[in-house]
Amino acid sequence: MNVYNFTGRLPRDCEQRFTQSGMAICSFSVAVDYGFGDKKGTNWIRCSLFGKRAEGGLPQYLKKGTQVAISGELRIGEYQDKDGNTRTSIDVNIDKLDLIGGRNDGGGQQSGGYQQAGGQQHSQPTKQHDPFADQPDFNSTPVDDNIPF
Repeated sequence: MNVYNFTGRLPRDCEQRFTQSGMAICSFSVAVDYGFGDKKGTNWIRCSLFGKRAEGGLPQYLKKGTQVAISGELRIGEYQDKDGNTRTSIDVNIDKLDLIGGRNDGGGQQSGGYQQAGGQQHSQPTKQHDPFADQPDFNSTPVDDNIPF
């Protein structure tokens, strides 16, 4: 089983294109940080969605700064850079993608909720509900000293 799970941020907007046969391809990179202090670094992972999963409303949410959680098939590739040196790349064919945060037009943080898995697409991100929003504030409620426990 070849499954790679990771979270990171998009360094730039995704790119959506179509093959001559009309199949959609959505590709983007994800910056994944590792280590800390002097040992901190970043891995750059190239990600791709194909077919119906690359169409629809998803590309409008894959903008620079968006934080994503991805699960997919890992492939290690090699290519020649402009100087003729052989480089190694980390490529992932996405099986599941969750938007877990990012920047909206106002520059603040947005909560994710758009999920695409197994070919399912949602046209609008779902809003997360705070289950404790309607609960009373117990810190301001007086304590009854006659409670038997």
